[in-house]
Amino acid sequence: MNDAVVLAVTRLGHQAKLKQCFSDVKTNSISRKASELAEKVVSKELAEALNREFKALGVGMLRVSLQSRSDRGRALHKLKLELPQSRNPGEILSEGEQRAIAIGSFLAEVRLSEGKGGIVFDDPVSSLDHRRRERVAKRLAQEASQRQVIVFTHDIYFLCLLAEEAKLTTAPIATQSLTRRAEGFGVADPELPFEGKSTSKRIKALKAQHQTIAKLHRDGEEQQYQRQAVDAYFRLRMTWERAVEEVLLREVILRFRKGIETQRLAGVVVEDGDYAEVYAGMTKCSNYAHDKALQGGVAVPDPDELLADIAALDAWRDRIEERGRKTAQKRKA
Repeated sequence: MNDAVVLAVTRLGHQAKLKQCFSDVKTNSISRKASELAEKVVSKELAEALNREFKALGVGMLRVSLQSRSDRGRALHKLKLELPQSRNPGEILSEGEQRAIAIGSFLAEVRLSEGKGGIVFDDPVSSLDHRRRERVAKRLAQEASQRQVIVFTHDIYFLCLLAEEAKLTTAPIATQSLTRRAEGFGVADPELPFEGKSTSKRIKALKAQHQTIAKLHRDGEEQQYQRQAVDAYFRLRMTWERAVEEVLLREVILRFRKGIETQRLAGVVVEDGDYAEVYAGMTKCSNYAHDKALQGGVAVPDPDELLADIAALDAWRDRIEERGRKTAQKRKA
């Protein structure tokens, strides 16, 4: 009789535990707990990270809020943009705003991942105005202090912004260009395109181009020679323009830099002779760097004259740089 009572009590105990288990595994309980955890631990943190990134990228007027629902034990969460109108974001947000939101969303997830793996961006500033480009450059430079950031871009202005912001954050930066050569497309070149080079590197590139031009001239390839020579004078004119910004005005103002560095004025001197040399160099280049020269209306100089014109700019650059250094030392003393 005692054994029967003990067995009955044991069975009742098991039944009570099973009932508790059934209660614990009901889908609505699971959904509530999952929603609670997600809202407190995951989605709320992601929403805050998104809002921080939006503010950093210049779309701080947009914010996200968390919306949750459950479906048969599955907790479903959605971060929704808070818009003034109940419409699709694509209908009221500009393409630039949508791009900034996409970049911010990616960076928010990267930040929350707590990993240190590298990230890659392919032309991230397409459709962005100059202000948002500056913000993206600043944000990517900041991220580069935490991980490797690889950026593919055809935008020279954005490249210069990245370099400037990387310098301010002391993040190391390495630049390469992808070119098309005889071996195929997308060949990596450690040098930047001509438009992104400094004055000295442009002059170096022109001297290398001169060797090709001289060979075409020796081989009697007249049409190719003229085409290459016209291109060289077009590039030489670009180099004179760069030299005025970088050498004569000592980078006080650069076209692809957002700021003006007035402290560099300490080394700036512009004399009558400078004006005459710059004017003469630019004028000569302009005579040949146009379609009329290709059409035979203007006689293109021979390779020796082209090399002399390149050397003249190089000598002027050396002289002006040395004068600028001495002037800056004298004024600062």
